[in-house]
Amino acid sequence: MNNDGLKFMTSKPRTPFTQRVVALISEIPTGRVCTYGALAAAAGSPRGARQVARILHSCSTSDGLPWHRVVGKGGRILLPGAGGSLQKQLLEMEGVMVSGTGVVDLPVYLWLP
Repeated sequence: MNNDGLKFMTSKPRTPFTQRVVALISEIPTGRVCTYGALAAAAGSPRGARQVARILHSCSTSDGLPWHRVVGKGGRILLPGAGGSLQKQLLEMEGVMVSGTGVVDLPVYLWLP
């Protein structure tokens, strides 16, 4: 508590998996992408793609993560509406070609940790 009797909010400690995922996302180079599933597998949870999505959602702003470099399996942009449009725009600004249907050519642009 502080002097006014108010409790300070503390953030929940990060799990080792979360720490590994955040570190891996930070390493994705400019002009490359990685999939949720590949990140999960590299962080130790091969079936944890949805966990990666939750981590990315909760940590991308606070940790300054390049969220736009993470795509779904098959290279598909999964964010709906304006979020997907922004992701496409940011990727294209880095030189990543994105099809009209929101798909990145993984054999060309995939980065694996």
